[in-house]
Amino acid sequence: YVIYTSGSTGRPKGVVVTHRSVAALAAWAGERFEDAGLGHVIASTSLNFDVSVFELLCPLTAGGTVEVVADLPALADGSGPRRAGLLSGVPSVVSRLVAGGTAPLAADTVVLAGEALPAQTVHDLRAAMPAARIANIYGPTEATVYATAWFAGDRLPDQAPPIGEPVALTRTYVLDGRLRPQPVGVTGELYLGGCGLARGYLRRPGLTAARFVADPFGAPGERMYRTGDLVRRAADGGLEYVGRIDQQVKVRGFRIELGEVEEALRGCAGVAEAAATAVTVEGEDHRRLVGYVVPAAGEAVEPEAVRRELGRTLPDYMVPSTVVVLAALPLSPNGKVDRGRLPDPGPAVRAVRHVAPRTPTERALAAIWAEVLRADRIGVDDNFFELGGDS
Repeated sequence: YVIYTSGSTGRPKGVVVTHRSVAALAAWAGERFEDAGLGHVIASTSLNFDVSVFELLCPLTAGGTVEVVADLPALADGSGPRRAGLLSGVPSVVSRLVAGGTAPLAADTVVLAGEALPAQTVHDLRAAMPAARIANIYGPTEATVYATAWFAGDRLPDQAPPIGEPVALTRTYVLDGRLRPQPVGVTGELYLGGCGLARGYLRRPGLTAARFVADPFGAPGERMYRTGDLVRRAADGGLEYVGRIDQQVKVRGFRIELGEVEEALRGCAGVAEAAATAVTVEGEDHRRLVGYVVPAAGEAVEPEAVRRELGRTLPDYMVPSTVVVLAALPLSPNGKVDRGRLPDPGPAVRAVRHVAPRTPTERALAAIWAEVLRADRIGVDDNFFELGGDS
């Protein structure tokens, strides 16, 4: 099949996937989840998202049944099935389904894939479905849906769970910029090898050559795929997801990995979901780091309290200058966070009490700050960096 995936340039690219790699995925799913686990699968993913290949083909090749629903939130209205063998979805959608530790249905297995999995979602899932097997599965479209998998044990992690170990015919490498393997615990780019790789991009040979490169660790003629994802290998051999290379932003002269900021936001008291981005607000000529949080059910979140909590563990340049509380994060049709629809944070708000300059030196300095930062007024206790200043 050919399935299109969004491109960083805004031009979708068609990924050409072979019969052999799909058959390998189905064989792995049948072995890992067994016929009973694939006997009744809830399919809710749009056909333009490759998780739908897993939801449709894997149960059917195992002799199971597929129940198609409009989307996972529709299960909460009481009209959906009350029990399923396997339920799959992206974490941001599943988290809403099990918020507060309750769920409108029961499932033997819950597969989460498509974006980073917060630890809170895993804990809510275990509370809502104590007997369910929970899997965090990672994979780009170019590696035939799934490439690595982690399964939760009795003891749940306090931090974002790892993405696990290779599945089907996949091999994983953690490499630096010169394609040298990184030691345990050192972050590098994830490369995928093996027979699970796609053939390439439809009628785009240049892009195919750039992303599917020669595999120096495989047999002659074998290729590996550059994922653009940053990972590190744990002592047990499993992979821990760090973030996207293209989600690195530069604010105040520092390079910041948005995934790390988002994970720290999710760890704050009362926060269920989070996103982070760097924005240039209209009327300002500098970038600001902005955090967006969704409170957990029954919780109230104060933006300044979140910033104070982050300040205890993160360097100051990684603490968002503004935290915006939302009822829900905007999602794309595939259920992933749509960063382009995150609301404008507005001007930076100073949490300190305004203290006017009192001496000629303070007045001169405040005037310079006001001109550089395009601020109406500057107080003695204001923080240059919190107002958007940089090196």
